[in-house]
Amino acid sequence: MGLIEFLKAIILGLVEGITEWLPISSTGHMILVDEFIEMDVSEAFMEMFLVVIQLGAIMAVVVEYFHKLNPFAPSKSLQEKKDTMSIWYKVVVGVIPAGIMGVLFDDWLNEHLYNYITVSIMLIVYGILFIVIENYNKGKSAKIDSFQELSYATALMIGLFQVLSLIPGTSRSGATILGAILLGSSRFIAAEFSFFLSIPVMFGASALKLVKFGFEFTGQEIAILLTGMIVAFVTSILAIRFLLKYIKKNDFKAFGWYRIILGVLVIAYFLFT
Repeated sequence: MGLIEFLKAIILGLVEGITEWLPISSTGHMILVDEFIEMDVSEAFMEMFLVVIQLGAIMAVVVEYFHKLNPFAPSKSLQEKKDTMSIWYKVVVGVIPAGIMGVLFDDWLNEHLYNYITVSIMLIVYGILFIVIENYNKGKSAKIDSFQELSYATALMIGLFQVLSLIPGTSRSGATILGAILLGSSRFIAAEFSFFLSIPVMFGASALKLVKFGFEFTGQEIAILLTGMIVAFVTSILAIRFLLKYIKKNDFKAFGWYRIILGVLVIAYFLFT
């Protein structure tokens, strides 16, 4: 693998790892970065790479939350094991809407919405929503401060918000966090449930892309994919820890302003170049 392609894979891995967990749209950023950093690979491989690289990011959640999400941990009491299984049941309920819509409309979304115009609009729209919703909720106390207080009906409704993230530029974490906050969840529970929902969704999306692409890789393609995934894994761990620490004392309005500014800059760039 040439040095230049190796560096491109590292850059894309960094972008994926940082943006996957912050509510600023990883897919949107990856599409935009791909406009400037074109890898010397086939179009089919690049389409698959932009999704499957997320496996590196999702493994960061698995590692960071392995004990919390492991219902068979010997150190847990019977009640703690039941509570852990309850989290998984709610995750399953929450991923059903996005799972169905993703399978049905994957090809259509790729063909019609994976472009800078869609990304820019969604960055701005959801940036505004973050600011509006945070201002609306200012001073209000959350109704859901633990996973025990998160009902199955609420989990399903959060899953419906996650469907919106199928549109590039929306942000999967952004859509689910916004939805959870609107439904009365604390920012911390909203963020963690968003992380947990991503596990089956991203594994499923990656498996779908791999099946469509096939499993015949060249040596260079394997090296590029593994490089991006490893960098995304390491970066994701840092991003997850940063976000959980950040929301203990701050709201999401800063991310809203970032999205608006980036969306405007991207529109301006493509209009004048």
